[in-house]
Amino acid sequence: MRLFRAFLREQTDPDHFYSVLAADSVGQLAEHVPLRGRRLLDVGGGPGYFADAFRAAGAGYFGLDPDVGELSARGAPAAGMIRASGQQLPVRTGSVDVCYSSNVLEHVPSPWLMAAEMVRVTRPGGVVFLSFTPWFSPWGGHETAPWHYLGGHRARARYRARTGREPKNRFGESLFAVSVGAALHWARSRPDVELVAALPRYHPWWAHWVVAVPLLREVVSWNLVIVLRKRAGEGPGLGVGNGATGE
Repeated sequence: MRLFRAFLREQTDPDHFYSVLAADSVGQLAEHVPLRGRRLLDVGGGPGYFADAFRAAGAGYFGLDPDVGELSARGAPAAGMIRASGQQLPVRTGSVDVCYSSNVLEHVPSPWLMAAEMVRVTRPGGVVFLSFTPWFSPWGGHETAPWHYLGGHRARARYRARTGREPKNRFGESLFAVSVGAALHWARSRPDVELVAALPRYHPWWAHWVVAVPLLREVVSWNLVIVLRKRAGEGPGLGVGNGATGE
């Protein structure tokens, strides 16, 4: 409930929301991999909330974000942050122990290319942690919700007409429709990773079963977490995303 309440304040009090979310991320990741001494890449790290939390947990943190505004939202960019695209990571194959991304996947035009890049840069035995807001969840349209159920472009136009400005998350430009089903299909179709966990991030443990129910999971998950472990002996990314620099 603490995480869910913080989520509802994301637009009005980002400091509170992202601080709570970063602390939760450390706790969730620690269930799958010890963080102390691990090299961690944060794809879409933003202004440094996650940098603070992961470094406090002992991880060797570095991150990237393509948006200068996000990087500098709290002033100067956090140490170890660079400007780069998650769809073409400037990171060597198999060079990080943990590749993490929170609430970014729905903001890139090619989400599975980004996810494949995250797998590529992770070493065999390492962990990939992805979370995102499914399009058909009540908050799928972000600040244009719930009108996104009538179509993303229509919801964007309604927001613009009502407020006189574009939403921060512009459907078709910086917000895209990503589904739980597509995420699970992508994860299960890759022979180079093991799907360790798929769960609704803001739900208590006894409600995790909703992810197993098609259609229902798209609406009630709110935010989906996928945890993957890269298998040993697999090649770099099955030919997807291998054009990144640093190969």
